[in-house]
This record gives sequence, C-alpha cells and structure tokens, in this order.
Amino acid sequence: MSDVKDATRLQNLWDGAKAATLDEPGKLVYRSNLLGSDKRITNYGGGNTSAKVVERDPLTGEDLEVLWVKGSGGDVGSIRLDGFATLYQDKLDKLRDLYRGPEHEDEMVGYLPHCTFALNPRAASIDTPLHAYLPYAHVDHMHPDAVIAIAATRNGREITRQVYGDEIGWLDWRRPGFELGLELSRFAAENPNARGVVLGSHGLFTWGDTAEACYATTLRIINRAIEWFEGALSGKPAFGGAAVEALPAQTRREIAARLMPAIRGRIGLDEAKIGHFDDSAAVLEFVGSRALRPLAALGTSCPDHFLRTKIRPLVLDFDPAAPDVDALLGSLDAAISAYREDYARYYERCRHEDSPSMRDPNAVIYLVPGVGMLSFAKDKATARIAGEFYVNAINVMRGASGVDTYEGLPEQEAFDIEYWLLEEAKLQRMPKARPLAGRIALVTGGAGGIGRASAARLLADGACVVLADIDEAALERTKGEFAASFGADQVRTQRMDVTSEAEVAESFRAASVAFGGLDILVSNAGIASAAPIEETTLEVWDRNVSILATGYFLVSREAFRLFRHQNLGGSVIFIASKNGLAASAGASAYCTAKAAEIHLARCLALEGAEAGIRVNTVNPDAVLRGSTIWNGEWRQQRAASSKIDLDQLEEHYRNRSLLKRSVFPEDIAEAVHFFASDRSAKSTGNIVNVDAGNAMSFTR
Repeated sequence: MSDVKDATRLQNLWDGAKAATLDEPGKLVYRSNLLGSDKRITNYGGGNTSAKVVERDPLTGEDLEVLWVKGSGGDVGSIRLDGFATLYQDKLDKLRDLYRGPEHEDEMVGYLPHCTFALNPRAASIDTPLHAYLPYAHVDHMHPDAVIAIAATRNGREITRQVYGDEIGWLDWRRPGFELGLELSRFAAENPNARGVVLGSHGLFTWGDTAEACYATTLRIINRAIEWFEGALSGKPAFGGAAVEALPAQTRREIAARLMPAIRGRIGLDEAKIGHFDDSAAVLEFVGSRALRPLAALGTSCPDHFLRTKIRPLVLDFDPAAPDVDALLGSLDAAISAYREDYARYYERCRHEDSPSMRDPNAVIYLVPGVGMLSFAKDKATARIAGEFYVNAINVMRGASGVDTYEGLPEQEAFDIEYWLLEEAKLQRMPKARPLAGRIALVTGGAGGIGRASAARLLADGACVVLADIDEAALERTKGEFAASFGADQVRTQRMDVTSEAEVAESFRAASVAFGGLDILVSNAGIASAAPIEETTLEVWDRNVSILATGYFLVSREAFRLFRHQNLGGSVIFIASKNGLAASAGASAYCTAKAAEIHLARCLALEGAEAGIRVNTVNPDAVLRGSTIWNGEWRQQRAASSKIDLDQLEEHYRNRSLLKRSVFPEDIAEAVHFFASDRSAKSTGNIVNVDAGNAMSFTR
C-alpha cells in the first residue's frame, strides 16, 4: 500500500548540495525546473515563479531589491536564467499610485517596461503584479490538477477550508492582472500566518522565505489535496461510471488513422493543421463515461486550459459497441459545421466593441467514445500540448465532479481571456510561421544520403517528417540527430520495405496517427546494380524492378489514397536518376527500372491533377557522398566499367559533367524542397535534373 501511496505523491527532488552551489537567481531556475518537470504540478507554459533578490544597481552602485519573475511566454520546466524578467521592486511599488481601478488595469502592463532592471530584454508577463505585491521573497504560482479540482467546484471556498484550515486561503475568480495582485497583497496582510491561497477556477499560490522552503511548501500543499481526494473519492465510480467500453488498442489506432486525415482535411483549408492522438487510460475513462457530454459541454475551468483547448471540445457520435467507422466519417461535415456555428454564436454573444476579429472557429479537441482524443493545431508541439492540457482538465473534472458540482469558467469570463487585447497583442508578436509549418512529409530511404538530406531540408522549413527505411539502426541514429536539431515532436521513424504491400500501408497509417495525415511523399528508396546483359540474372532484374518500380508504385498508391481521403491535394516527388533518361551500357536493369519510375510519375501527374495532387521528378547523377548505394558494389562496378580506381570516381564524374562540379545530397534536397513547397504550386509532371549538366539526359 505504501508503494501505491508513494507513486501518487509528489517527491521532493531538492538536492541541497547542488543548491548550495547556486546564487539566488540560480536557485530560482533550479526550483522552477523541478516544479515544471511534473505535469501534476503544472503543464507546459503554465504557472509562474519568482524571487526577490538583492542586486547592485548598475547606475548608482547601491544594493536594492529586484524581482526576478518568469517572463512572458516562458515555461518553468525548461526555463533558463534569460527566461526571467527582472524589475526594480521599488518602481513596481510606485505603480500602485498610478493605478486608476479595475476598468483601467490593462494600461498598467504598459508601465512594466519602465521598471526593467539592467536593460533586461525579457518582457514581463501579466502575472508580474501577482508576485510583486506579495511580501515574500519566493513565490510559486502553479496549476496542479488536484488543487484546481477544488478551485473548480461550486463550494470551493468551503472545501479549501476543510482541506487546509487556515494555512491556505481562498480568493474568488479574477482575471490575472493588477487588481488580482492587489487582492493577493491584501490577503497576505490580513492573513500573516497563511502559506498560500487557492484562486477560484484558476490555481494555487504558495510562498516561503527561501527557495527550498517555498518549493517544499508547494509540494506539501499539492500532496495534501491528492491525499484528500483519494479519501473522498474512494469507492466512487469516476464520471458516473462507464457508459461504453474502450475498443482494443489496435482497433483504436486503425480508427484514428482513418479519422484524423478526414478531420484534418475539413479544418485545414485556411491553415494547415497537425494532429495528435491520445488513448491513455485517463482519456479512455472520460470518453467512455456517462458524464462525458454534460461535463465536456461545461468547458474547462483554468484559463491556461481553455486558452489551449478552446471553450469546449467536440464530442463525436460513435458507438464502440457497433463501430461503424464509415458512418462516423459521414457525420463529420455536420458535426464540424455545427461546432463552427456554435463557436460563432459564442463569439457574437460575448464580443465587445474593441474585440479582435473571430479566430479559427474549429475545435481543437475531438473526443471519440471508446477510441480516445484527437487534438489539432498549427504544429505538432502545440497539438500535443493542447492534448496534455485537456488531460489536465479531465483530471480536474474527475476530482471536482466526484466531490461536488464541477463548474467551468463562466462563458463571458472565458471569452474575455481568449479575446483579451493583451493576449491578442501577444499573438501578434509571435514570429511568422515557417513556409512548411503544418505540412507532413514521408520520405522513403529516409536514413540514406539523399533521403536524409531531403528530410533535413523539409524539417528546417517547419515540416513534420516520417522517415521510412529498411535499415532500422540507421533510422534510430537519424531520428536521434534530427530530434536534437529540430525537436522530438517533428520527426517519427517507420521501418518500411517498399516491396511489401503490408509494410507500405502500415507506414502511411503510422503517419496518419503520428501527425494526422500527409502532404508530401518523397519516394527515394533505391538500389543500384551494374552488369552486362548476358550476366544480369533474373534475381538482379527482379530486385531492381521490385524496389525501383513496384516500390514506387506501392508508396504512390498509398499516398494517393490518403491524399484523396484528406482532400487537401498533395505533392509526390520521385527521386529517379539521370539513367532514367540516358541509357548506360552495363546497367540495363537499373536504367530500365529508373525509366519506369519517370514514366510512372508522368502517369500519376495526369491522374492526380484534378485532386490537386502534383507529381514531379528529381533526377540526380553521381551523388557519392553519404550514399548507401555508392558505399556498396555499385561503386566498384562503376569504377570497373570506367576503368579507374575507386578513389578517382568522384573526380571522374565531376569532370564528366558540363559544369565540372560535384553533386551532393543537399543539392538534391533543394530540388525536393522546391517541389514540396508552394513555390512550385503550378508545377506537375516535371523533371528537374540535378547532375551538374549532362547533355545525354536533357529532357528536350
């Protein structure tokens, strides 16, 4: 029993020896990272931490108090020193004299830059007054599920007293800002023995005299809520009990693979979307429960939750006891349209004269009974994080509805945060999306030279990429390197033999589940062989045709099926060869298969045009560096046919070209990027030779 208890409690991870080596700002970073490492304490981007530190004024040389507080848009789990804003505490105190009341509190944000200490460029967040006016050296503001579950109940004040006595107080909901900072200040003055306060529908504030004491108090207060809920919920079925049973894991995945591209196609016309699938135990419990629809309709409580997940999710009609996926797909148009209309009515009911224009009216969260949760956003990280926030909301609803009446944030309050002018200004400051943001690519032969370079080029411009290759060890190495360079959210790997119909189909299902669909296929998997026709065996001939012709057919067929299901168009790029246009003695199997690739691309360009599916070909020549093909027998065979040594091969091909230049994988990747991007939106059925010039392979 103690093992179970230990698993549910937050563990104190403070390392006194490590902390002793840090100054006060360093301890603030350390404390913040510890708190942000556990999603039960706060989710990505949520919460805030601060410390009031004595610093030497660079102008006067005097020692004075400086507020270090998490800057705008930061994440406590990954924050570093430069993520904190620094402000003169005495100047912050003087802002009280300029404050004209709640109806003018937004103007106070404009004064915060005037309080900046040491020319720190990090912008202060709207939460700054909440920390500045508490008379404590160290303050934590977290969004723990267990405490928000109290804050989101109808009788939250009474439950807070029941759980914490006088140690933790209660403040009714108020939007973060200057007025809430003053309310916290008054609370602290009137309750000097309190160690924190629960904010209705919002979260938890705790404080301490040292960084370690503040951290320990935060953990202790959250653990007490966890313990109280364990007792209060013991023996009670969550969410009123199960209404349906979850489908088997493989079935859930297969449904997600069909459903996600269909949703993505319907909501991604104006802005490309990336999807995320979650069928964790917490999600399945909620989507299969009796309380699913009534609780989902109430929306979330914590502002951080609904800013990420919208006012409420879209619950799709689906009966896992009679799983008719075709009927589910057929109901999407009506369900998505109804959600958009409902969102537009919400906007019109709540808007003010100066409200920003209505944003994307599509749902972010889609709940499917017996299957799980789908989330969609402009990039993978945002989609994943939105799903994580809704899991937090599920945890809150489980606790709150189990002990009292759960209450979401009132609609007008939710709107006033979602369309807050300060929030709009923050959105407008965000950097412009990269050209391929929201696009999904699958690259066959993705761990080899050309495939790897092509994937890297697409990733660098914001695309999500599935690397497919038969070499699993090379896939893992490439995945690790790409995750370090571009972020783990952006890349997935899939073992694929392009000659296997089953493996090809599974790879496209994997892309749909991982990212929500597909926009770009780079068909690049290849081999090469050379031998006089008399010495070419049937096995060698069949292997060339199987990989270079049949393999390209199989991946193209799956891509076309997915593109048509998604109805967003698409781009197919074949990596063929100069040898597909220019005959080469002693390599008939290879040249014939490559010629078949090129003609297949032409045929597919004709078939795909009406659906907006573009098909183009890149023809490399003599790309030796980083090539799996050129590291094998092909290098020896081509050197032998040219009667030169192996180490002379690259110079031989360079001198053979018209431009006398070597061709590298990155050169091919640039052509791939062009055909994948909107710069080639009016190009299909085309061939681009990247061979440094070869008159024999001129297309005309």
